[in-house]
Amino acid sequence: MINLEKKIVLWSDGAERITGHLRHEVIGHSCTGETLLHCDQPDCEWCKDNPLWRAIKTSQPAESFGFLHHKRGHDVAVYARAVPVRNDRGLIIGAIETFDEQQQDADLDQREDQSNLPGCVDEVTSIANRTMMRSHLRETLGTFAEVKLPFGLLLFRLEGLEQFRQTCSADAAASLLRMVARTLEATLWRTDFVGRWSDDQFLVILNGCREEPLHLVRERIRRMLASEAIEWWGERRSLPVSIGEAMAQEGDSMESVMDRLQKSLEASPPARAHAASAAGGNSSSSSPFSRS
Repeated sequence: MINLEKKIVLWSDGAERITGHLRHEVIGHSCTGETLLHCDQPDCEWCKDNPLWRAIKTSQPAESFGFLHHKRGHDVAVYARAVPVRNDRGLIIGAIETFDEQQQDADLDQREDQSNLPGCVDEVTSIANRTMMRSHLRETLGTFAEVKLPFGLLLFRLEGLEQFRQTCSADAAASLLRMVARTLEATLWRTDFVGRWSDDQFLVILNGCREEPLHLVRERIRRMLASEAIEWWGERRSLPVSIGEAMAQEGDSMESVMDRLQKSLEASPPARAHAASAAGGNSSSSSPFSRS
């Protein structure tokens, strides 16, 4: 719950669980301009027109998909609903917002299923490993060949990961990999898959995704990753990310589609963080949750 000054006055147990921020860390603080709820950046559509402000401005309930910035550094996809709060004279004095974490049950179910299969989970990030992703890709290609259900692929590479590991430690590199994995998971629909493809690469399979939406999803994730970082010894650290993309084509095999994807990755310039790099910096992130 916020007041008309946009200060947080109520923070529930669920809000603590979803965002990682405890009550004493957020109550009395503004939910804009800090990495609590919204990023307050000029190009953030949710900050311009999010449910809280709409509910206060229109005096009507409002809802939207969006992202909350987790304390650990990744973004959490949520479905937010807001209603205005009135005093006993009927005057609006603030708004209450509830947010439901998207995909949590599906992600937990998927991880639990994978954890029951030996050799299918990446030990560092706890998402699917290369073996599992090859299985998902083989199955998705089979569905495409049978019923022509389109799908797209995105391949992410952390540039300079090995040097980062040597400079900042293996623990720092592992923390960065986990942050990227959580961010990728937060952007996906329940029918999509994400896994670690190699030491510095992540593969995403977007089921039912056509070429134009694939570009939009790629750009949205690029913006999110470019503005995220881990906290390490008092500094915010991150790495540039290169992104390749490919659409399934008639007659594709696993080798042919991955070959196109790797070539796209090699031709892609790295997207450096806006205000955070391996040398440190400050940033925050948020963006709409949609696949057009």
